[in-house]
Amino acid sequence: MSVPRLLVFDLDGTLINSSLDLCNSVNAMLEHLGKPPLPNPVIASYIGDGAAMLVRRALGDPGDLDASIHDESVLREALDFFIRYYRVHKLDNTLVYEGVLASLEHIRSRHPHILMAVLTNKPVGPSLDICTQLELAPFFFQNYGGDSFPTKKPDPQGLLTLIAEANAIFAERSERPLQADEVVMIGDTDVDVLTGRSCGARTLGCAFGLSPHALAGAQPDALVDHASEWPAVLGL
Repeated sequence: MSVPRLLVFDLDGTLINSSLDLCNSVNAMLEHLGKPPLPNPVIASYIGDGAAMLVRRALGDPGDLDASIHDESVLREALDFFIRYYRVHKLDNTLVYEGVLASLEHIRSRHPHILMAVLTNKPVGPSLDICTQLELAPFFFQNYGGDSFPTKKPDPQGLLTLIAEANAIFAERSERPLQADEVVMIGDTDVDVLTGRSCGARTLGCAFGLSPHALAGAQPDALVDHASEWPAVLGL
């Protein structure tokens, strides 16, 4: 893998293990609607495409945002409740994965020219708050969420925006613009791999995350089983 100059990280399943709080929030939403709870592994398999899709899938929608089998008013009520509940409980059990902080500190201390950012399909408000509370925020020059743009990953808009912003910083430093293979998208699902590829970026899969099954067919450029492996695999 080429030595990178821009590292873009997914959040859930990559930097943080948020599965239990997301599962609890979904089941609280289902209880609010008078519906039976779902097993946590089932809910975890629905994570990765944003809050709206998570709620739709929990309600039995196969995942087509344009062809819902549910009444829109029910979906709005469910999503609003889920977001309100999750905002209060998002850090009840959520933790930074072992090895993440050490790897980020290694990269920042030994390669201060490298820029790092977060690109998640989670709404940006909770993403920013979680990164601040868990002491991740100082490592990142930018943090974009699923509501930062009209589209979500795997649409390339978010990653292309980060590349443009990074190039503006490099221009201020009188450094050359990024080449495509100097950008690495790091995540735990096929969504992250597809996002990176759509921009010509390299991809690094995290098999320790929430959706390792989704990486099976995605074939990222590199794969790790632990966050402590990031620096070595990235050549840093």
